[in-house]
Amino acid sequence: MSMEPLHPEAENPPSTLMQEEASAMAEQRRAEVIEPGHTFSSVTDKISAIVLTKRQPVVWFGTLTVAFGLVMLLLYTLARVVIVGVGSFGVNMPVGWGFDIVNFVWWIGIGHAGTLISAILLLLRQRWRTSINRFAEAMTLFAVACAALYPIMHTGRPWLAIYWLFPYPNTMGLWPQFRSPLIWDVFAVSTYASVSALFWYVGLIPDLATLRDRAQSRSARFTYGMLAMGWRGSAIHWHRYETASLLLAGLATPLVVSVHTIVSFDFAVSLVPGWHATIFPPYFVAGAIYSGFAMVMTLAIPLRVIYGLEDFITMRHLQNMAKIMLATGLIVAYGYMMETFMAWYSGNQYERFMILNRMTGPYFKMYWALILCNVVTPQILWFKRFRMSVPLLFVVSIIVNIGMWLERYVIIVTSLHRDFLPSSWGMYSGSLWDWSMYIGTFGLFLSLLFLFIRFLPMISIFEMRTILPQAEVNQGVMEQPK
Repeated sequence: MSMEPLHPEAENPPSTLMQEEASAMAEQRRAEVIEPGHTFSSVTDKISAIVLTKRQPVVWFGTLTVAFGLVMLLLYTLARVVIVGVGSFGVNMPVGWGFDIVNFVWWIGIGHAGTLISAILLLLRQRWRTSINRFAEAMTLFAVACAALYPIMHTGRPWLAIYWLFPYPNTMGLWPQFRSPLIWDVFAVSTYASVSALFWYVGLIPDLATLRDRAQSRSARFTYGMLAMGWRGSAIHWHRYETASLLLAGLATPLVVSVHTIVSFDFAVSLVPGWHATIFPPYFVAGAIYSGFAMVMTLAIPLRVIYGLEDFITMRHLQNMAKIMLATGLIVAYGYMMETFMAWYSGNQYERFMILNRMTGPYFKMYWALILCNVVTPQILWFKRFRMSVPLLFVVSIIVNIGMWLERYVIIVTSLHRDFLPSSWGMYSGSLWDWSMYIGTFGLFLSLLFLFIRFLPMISIFEMRTILPQAEVNQGVMEQPK
């Protein structure tokens, strides 16, 4: 006589039930950040094939060709500035700062999202970062490279300026003025670039070893092997890797706040109406994250289509980035309101005139265009059906990037072109060479980005493998109580 078990669980041992439960939970979490059906092998094959295959999409060749042409335009512009001087630019009196500072601040802001995704989201254990952190980190480095061109060329004779700006032994009493925020920029941006580059390279090491083991040509195996620095995936290697990653994340996290705070000090420590405001540091940091995530989305949407990465860069990633853009956009809108309120509440006639001049003066169209781009347009992201529309997200991200450039232009130009003395008022517009240098930096940025995509994995292979159900189930079984 057969006896039925008293409990259904009696048919399965507890370990099997816990494994199934862990598998179900892993599947639910995984579905948010990676499409189902992938294995360790399929993830590695799909990402590494982008680098190791000899063929690239036609779009890659077309974009790189256009970008290389823009790089040639940039080099021609830089050569002209060196030969002729900074008179090639449209700066004048009283607008002594123009496109150089506008584009410098804009490019630094573009690079902010990479450090945020890499460091802060890593420390907060946000798993959705894994699909976008690699090319966001690369984007940071390329944006900083573009930004660095502007202060260097703005000096007019960089081979002399670099010599006089560095704190060499003070034998002639000509040390740099360390009370100037322009010198603070040098230290902040160089530190930011150094830590970001180190963090990016350390994260690449396991994937470089994967490419080394899968490469067919001898030269590729040698190159990736040198870059992988002897990585074998042993326990001690992983231990040191995780330790280094956490240390670098801890170092990089304050940089997210400090770098653009110091950039804002270029304005906030002055006495120019419209600049002398304590709201600038937090408002600049929020604006940098805002524009940075907009650029990440601008790049992620075409790349996921061109390389068929919809399985890895899912709607969950796009929605999360849209939510961060909405949150930081609201902070930026609050900064605009506080600027207006404090200009009125301060009782200072120059501050009141400055904000009135922005709204109704010669540059009023640019001011209201930035309000439309940065405040009004992102409000559609409150609605899920709009956040689920990929083309709409792409358009909104481009509009936000345009709006953030307009913001920097309005802050700088409208505060300078009408100062305390009406007799010295003047107008400013970028010259042909201002525009050619700005457009050329886009070519430099895209050229570096597409070369990176061709020779290095744009998505972290080993991190994507950690969010697969196999990895999570094994971890759940190992962590179950004995």
